Amino acid sequence: MTNSEPLNHLHRSHRVGWLRAAVMGANDGIVSTASLLIGVAAASATHDQIMIAGIAGLVAGAMSMAAGEYVSVSSQADTEKADIELEKHHLEHHSEYELKELADIYVERGLDESLAAQVATQLMEHDALGAHLRDELGIYERTNAQPLMAAGTSAVSFTLGAGLPLIAAYFSPSNELITIVATCSLISLIGLGSIAAKAGGASKRVGALRVAFWGALAMGATAIVGQLLTL
Repeated sequence: MTNSEPLNHLHRSHRVGWLRAAVMGANDGIVSTASLLIGVAAASATHDQIMIAGIAGLVAGAMSMAAGEYVSVSSQADTEKADIELEKHHLEHHSEYELKELADIYVERGLDESLAAQVATQLMEHDALGAHLRDELGIYERTNAQPLMAAGTSAVSFTLGAGLPLIAAYFSPSNELITIVATCSLISLIGLGSIAAKAGGASKRVGALRVAFWGALAMGATAIVGQLLTL
């Protein structure tokens, strides 16, 4: 008896590039800004001083995230380009070896030698470079490095994330600022972890607890440091 329920063909690996940058940026924005605000507040700073520190942290963090993502992903893109050029050279000058190499890959994946050779031959005739990039190097068009997208996504998501604890701090009375900022930030982190996990097809509970735990740890550590600096 066959199952008439339609299969779910929604794959999520094409989201890896922007999803990673967006989640990392928003998470860092919330955690770093909230921790900075709490640390400065714990050091008995005035409300204005706390806000100045938070805004400076937002600007510096957004620029740092953008620069870091751009440099990192650009390095990955440069490596991919170098591998592509090398593979083109090998295909042009050592096509027989490349054919055998591709067939060997398919044998390792479970095909018998005859079928592997046939598959490799047909793929080489259709798109030799594409076959080697996918099956030998693991380079796929949908997951290749995109530096500008990663940098822009990180900067914007960091700014949005950092804005949440800043808004909470702005409207908080000085004597309740630490509690309000920490609570709002943890709620934001739980929501972020759940959304990111859902977008990636993972457990929402695990995603939420993961970011909340590390966020709470960071805020607690900076609060302790801020208090120690006033002793």
